[in-house]
Amino acid sequence: MILYRPVGLRELELIAETGFREFPLRLAHQRIFYPVLSFEYAEQIARDWNTKDPASSYCGFVRRFEIADSYARQSKVHTVGASLHRELWVPAEQLREFNEGLLKSISVASSYYGGHFSPEIDEETGLPAHVAERYRSRREGRCG
Repeated sequence: MILYRPVGLRELELIAETGFREFPLRLAHQRIFYPVLSFEYAEQIARDWNTKDPASSYCGFVRRFEIADSYARQSKVHTVGASLHRELWVPAEQLREFNEGLLKSISVASSYYGGHFSPEIDEETGLPAHVAERYRSRREGRCG
């Protein structure tokens, strides 16, 4: 199953630290991990919400990844608004197992920047320059 995850800068950095191989564990107050089922929904969050949010550093990234269908069926799908707004709810305590079920590394589907974003952006990847080298290393098969 192909899934998407809209993230801000800090979560992107944490994903980069793993060589784009896993999602970071949830914080104590975050009881679920919720990737979304469509690019359009992830794009709405990354573009329309994260770019205006100081906690996201005024930027949003849509991460694309694939998980085994057999694992995906173990988690419930929730519609949280319009029919487009579908999320796979994974309990936080199952995130390690979820990461083990990833079939490929986590890729960048799109990047969005708000007017208050200030770090340099790498032209080739469209990512913040300090994250871009890890992403290039992952694409080229080098260790990050």
